[in-house]
Amino acid sequence: MVMLPPAKPRSARPRPRRPSISDPTRERLIDCAGPIFADRGFQATTIREISTVAGENVAAIHYHFGDKLGLYSEVVLRSTRAAQVDAIRSALAQQAPPDQILRAVIRARLQSLNRRDLPDWHFRILLHEFASPTPALGQVVEHVGRPIFLRVLDLIGGMLGLPPTDERTRLCAISVMGQIIAYVFATPLLAGVWPELKMTPEQVERIATHIGDFSLAYIQTFRAQHQALEPQPVSPAARNGLRQFEKKSTSTASLRTTP
Repeated sequence: MVMLPPAKPRSARPRPRRPSISDPTRERLIDCAGPIFADRGFQATTIREISTVAGENVAAIHYHFGDKLGLYSEVVLRSTRAAQVDAIRSALAQQAPPDQILRAVIRARLQSLNRRDLPDWHFRILLHEFASPTPALGQVVEHVGRPIFLRVLDLIGGMLGLPPTDERTRLCAISVMGQIIAYVFATPLLAGVWPELKMTPEQVERIATHIGDFSLAYIQTFRAQHQALEPQPVSPAARNGLRQFEKKSTSTASLRTTP
């Protein structure tokens, strides 16, 4: 009897084609899917709608991305360009004093407010994803968010004099991020409470300077207080004087106990 090898189980999700550096069909699908996903969200969007707008058939989406989630994940990752990720990485990699690096990171992230070379769907799709997370958010965190956050923890922890895993380091890092996010994602709210605010390059620079000043003031105050509470090294002269004092105190105590 001839024994045939067991059949390999079929994958429930088709394997996407390995991306090509210059594939016009793939790029067109991403460009057409972005605005649709940003307008309707992941659940309400159909791959047939995207393929129609792109002038391709549905099989092209399966061929390049596997399924709708594969296409959506690629679109979300592509949208991180709006967050100035490359500029933030460059700022973190520079050789400069820590306070200058932190200011450069803040400034780089806020520069997205002045980017006119990217359509606004890059921002809107991220808002959709934050409001109704899909598995694509995990990829953004894994490939973009976590590596940058760990670098920021190292930077701020060094300035605080604390390990990057210390809770106070994390709180401080998230506080800096929160100030930035308030301007990046709360623009409609800011327009209501501060209608005079116009995000000109000069205004964005003033905001970046303020966030840097505000954050560094706390970091410097904390570091000064933290150092004041740390045991200070004892100089040889002070150590010798302490020994003499202890010796004298011991001799005096002995005399008092001698009958």
